[in-house]
Amino acid sequence: MSTRILIVEDEFVVANSLRILLRQAGYHVSGIATSAEEAYAILQKDKPHLVLLDIRLNGSESGIDLARKLKAEHIAFVYLSANSSQKVLEEAKKTEPYGFLVKPFREKDLLVALDIALYLHKNRLESKLRQEALLERQLLEISQNALNAKQTFLQIARAIRTVIPFDLIVCGTRPFTASRFGDYGYLRVGLDDYQFIGRDELLTISGLKSDALSNIIENSHTDTHVATYNNNATTDVVHLTPLQKLWLTIYNLESYLVFPVALSDGSWVHYTFYSRRREMYTQSHLAMLTGFISSLTKATEKLVQSDLSSTYTTRLSVDRKHDRAQDSQGSVPKFKGIIGNHPLLLAALDLVTQVAPYNTSVLILGESGTGKESIAQAIHSLSVRKTGPFIKVNCAAIPAALIESELFGHEKGAFTGAIEKRKGKFEQSHEGTLFLDEIGEMPLDMQVRLLRVLQEKEIDPVGGKSPKKVDVRVVAATNRNLEREVAEGRFRLDLYYRLNVFPITLPPLRERKSDIQALSVYVANRFCKEFSKDFNGISAGMMDELEGYTWPGNIRELENVLERSVILNDGQSELELKQSLLGTTDKVPSKVAIETLGDVRRIQRETEREYLISVLKNTKGLIRGANGAAELLHIKPTTLEARLAKLGIQREDLGIG
Repeated sequence: MSTRILIVEDEFVVANSLRILLRQAGYHVSGIATSAEEAYAILQKDKPHLVLLDIRLNGSESGIDLARKLKAEHIAFVYLSANSSQKVLEEAKKTEPYGFLVKPFREKDLLVALDIALYLHKNRLESKLRQEALLERQLLEISQNALNAKQTFLQIARAIRTVIPFDLIVCGTRPFTASRFGDYGYLRVGLDDYQFIGRDELLTISGLKSDALSNIIENSHTDTHVATYNNNATTDVVHLTPLQKLWLTIYNLESYLVFPVALSDGSWVHYTFYSRRREMYTQSHLAMLTGFISSLTKATEKLVQSDLSSTYTTRLSVDRKHDRAQDSQGSVPKFKGIIGNHPLLLAALDLVTQVAPYNTSVLILGESGTGKESIAQAIHSLSVRKTGPFIKVNCAAIPAALIESELFGHEKGAFTGAIEKRKGKFEQSHEGTLFLDEIGEMPLDMQVRLLRVLQEKEIDPVGGKSPKKVDVRVVAATNRNLEREVAEGRFRLDLYYRLNVFPITLPPLRERKSDIQALSVYVANRFCKEFSKDFNGISAGMMDELEGYTWPGNIRELENVLERSVILNDGQSELELKQSLLGTTDKVPSKVAIETLGDVRRIQRETEREYLISVLKNTKGLIRGANGAAELLHIKPTTLEARLAKLGIQREDLGIG
């Protein structure tokens, strides 16, 4: 049976040309619609496998409006468009299209885009089915295990988190009983670390008395409706209850989803998923939960029959498991070197865990210094390609004249200076992962070449006579706003959608300040080991400044500050901040502050240089041996020599002949 494709395009010449091309390629064209309304009518009669969809259409609804309905019905679609504004692109991105073709396009571009879209759609469906089967099995196992209530609820929470993200999950029986508070939850405090929140914990953290909590419960209505809450308003007829307001306020939550489960005795158990992110929960989450209602009900029946008052301390058990999962330096092994438990970071790591096993292209977004390379390395390490090469390319560091040869390789004699054949980065990455950092800096003509390689899985070396097949997973990263770059004509729209199959956004350090202490200790420890010094902690004053600063350079800037502090430390006392950080404030850094970062680093470098020169003058230039500068600084002579070379310190700087 041939693949059925619906064309939704209001330009007849374009639509008719598409129909001819598709039929010649062996596809069945379900029809041509010039508006969303016409498309709905065709969809009722003949559900296609894929829709080619123009963003701008005749009628009251746009292609984006139609795309939302196609997504809800699990129909793949590829956008057709000329240049669009950033606002339109952002709206189109939210619909998660399977591809994007920029008019005018070649026949080969169309056919490759269709192959990729159908492949992605098939894999997404298969992945969804695998995920659903796993969750179904886990819930049934939970319903059969002999566990107490805390353990049972924790297992339910862990199982559901793979499909419903949350920062806090709460469950409780309904109707409410003011005399006995029956709600309890788990707050996610690490990648796989949860803190139990019962009545006593809620009273402690809220500062409420028992009577006040009972009053809140009495004024919270009971209902049997599914409800979602986003941006201070429910999307349903159900109103926010005082108890829900309490949870939202205590933990600074922005959105929630309520899912009631009916039990055999006529009572209900409400599961409420809370998130610190706005507009987190959608109809797709509700549909996912509804699909598991049978197995979830069985697990919930087991939950309410269990004994919540057991002396077993869930948090301690979870912590011990979490501690065993830590390596000696405090990071989770599968995310080695990535430190922190902030919800924004955990959300990004969840996405890494989900996408790593597949060959899907990933686009990592975030400011400079947020750790994009570490995330790319984690994706590779968690994938089936982990035994293959991980090749890094900084697109901003390669001259435009050399980037083609650098990526695709060249034959001997292909150009002046090509004295031998050379493999490019794509060929070096065969059966591995290629990390294209700063992809937003790539010239437009090379963007076209890159798009062809991604679509056709083959490269054309410079001076080569025939293309070569390559098996490479591409992970790209940028600190630029690519939607703005596309809108202003500096980045190709079709390449953006080809790379943006699975975006992961890393938060800036100023938005995850709760991680600064753990990060600082980890980094300082690392530098102390590198410089052969004892780590005696970080002074309270320095930590206050580190946590109050806005870090326009993010983790990279934090590392620079700590490296300098370790170098200037005697190895016998706490680290001190020898020089105040610029612009200590909780406000988002201005453009001026960001531009001034270079001056800060220059001053730090000059200060360190002057300090090392003064030490060397005292030792009359002696570096090694007794009373040498390395001994005074408590670092290895080779380390000191490397620092001197890096800072450009020579004998004439010491005033020694």
